[in-house]
Amino acid sequence: MCICVDCAWVDRCKTYYTVEEHHQVKHLSKNPDFQGTNPKIHINIIDMPDSETGIEWDVRGCDSFHQDLGKWSRLRPGEEIPK
Repeated sequence: MCICVDCAWVDRCKTYYTVEEHHQVKHLSKNPDFQGTNPKIHINIIDMPDSETGIEWDVRGCDSFHQDLGKWSRLRPGEEIPK
């Protein structure tokens, strides 16, 4: 899972914005203004139904990560955390 969901910067982060685009989900911010330092993005290629291929993007490390457990969930109460 993407570490961003528990990061204090998630709603301001340009890297997370890019991950949202690849997941085709609604953005937390239309104009992120924070660029994390040295993000490490894990890209996983997965088999999907009907012989299609999917791509999963997850940030697995970032020098700017500042833990704020549940930050994403507080911003989107009641919504399922994107996978």
